[in-house]
Amino acid sequence: MISMIMVLNQKGDIMISRQYRDDVGRAAADSFRLQVVAAKETGTEAPVKRIENCSFLYTRHLNMYFVALTRSNVNPALVIEYLFQLIRILKAYLGEEFDETAMRNNMTLIYELMDETMDFGYPQNCAVDVLRLYINLGTAKEKVEQEPSQLTSQITGAIDWRREGIRHKKNEVYIDVLESVNLLLSTTGSVLRNEVTGAVQMNTKLTGMPECKFGLNDKLVIDKEKEDRKPGVEIDDCTFHRCVRLGKFDADRTITFIPPDGEFELMRYRVTDNINLPFRIIPAVQEEPSLTKVSINLKVIANFSDQLFATHVVIKIPVPKNTSKAKIKNSFGRSKYEPEQQAIVWRVKRFAGKAECIINAEVDLMLTVRPKPWVRPPIVCEFQVPMFTASGVHVRFLRVYDKSGYHTNRWVRYITKAGNYQVRF
Repeated sequence: MISMIMVLNQKGDIMISRQYRDDVGRAAADSFRLQVVAAKETGTEAPVKRIENCSFLYTRHLNMYFVALTRSNVNPALVIEYLFQLIRILKAYLGEEFDETAMRNNMTLIYELMDETMDFGYPQNCAVDVLRLYINLGTAKEKVEQEPSQLTSQITGAIDWRREGIRHKKNEVYIDVLESVNLLLSTTGSVLRNEVTGAVQMNTKLTGMPECKFGLNDKLVIDKEKEDRKPGVEIDDCTFHRCVRLGKFDADRTITFIPPDGEFELMRYRVTDNINLPFRIIPAVQEEPSLTKVSINLKVIANFSDQLFATHVVIKIPVPKNTSKAKIKNSFGRSKYEPEQQAIVWRVKRFAGKAECIINAEVDLMLTVRPKPWVRPPIVCEFQVPMFTASGVHVRFLRVYDKSGYHTNRWVRYITKAGNYQVRF
């Protein structure tokens, strides 16, 4: 596995080095300094370099290089992930923008962190919450006293993201289902790209070590149970927080976990079929033969329920570069020509569901010596729709099991916003 970890400054000088195996020495830093630092390869080449039968895997933070050295055939994704985790841990102790001075002033702390997070070249415990419990030299120190037996079980056990003895006056769980809609329509109205990427974020305030079971309207689960009459949603590309028991999910698609205390992201997913688009945009553009005027008509229809509304709606309608002025009429909202964006920007604070809105613009163009055809960029739409999911995903249940059997309040919120929502015209 990993033979050595080095931290170098922008000149290539070693600031900190920790040797885990004796097959690599500090002299290897000279090769890295000459072939990577001096050659200024960072950002242009792959972060893996093979020099003199030794592999260098590296990443940067500000003006410092975090380098892992090995002579064995390691998994590069594992090594790069460890370097990222090491930087994340140092940010927790030294601050988000820690620099070379902060590193030199906290040598003892850093060496202790490097010893705890790696043993004989194998990454070990990289959880900041657990490291805080027994490494108390940095700013991440918390006044938490635990029995040695509890501390040992957290360090060596499987549940390192939650400590025992947590108590709350009110047991509550807040669930946010956040979706981002990506759409690209061609000039003929055919769909070139249409997908939804979503995330389930949770904020748990639960006493003890509860086990939670979480359910979505996943099509595979609903077809198996045959209880819900409503059709399910085909959910693809699921990624989970490490607290989720993947074995149970692979077996019966149930999401079972012991949650961390506080805010965390439970899962991410993607949906590509049967997407309910929040807005339908119908553009019409007419260019005069004299190349002095362009007429733009745009109709926007809200497809969601009339009991809902969209907020922060911004529609950017591109215009030619040689635009001199624009006369705009719209049914509601505010619109104006913004030269710095080369577009007519239409802003609506509150867009009701099932509403239709029309904007008409007469754009005057300046004559140019060498007229060029107008390459029309796509219309871009930004929005946010509370309590609406474009994919149709919704939370079916959240069950909390604890020895004491306390009552849990559950709160669910849905928010859909625009990702890359574009319409060519």
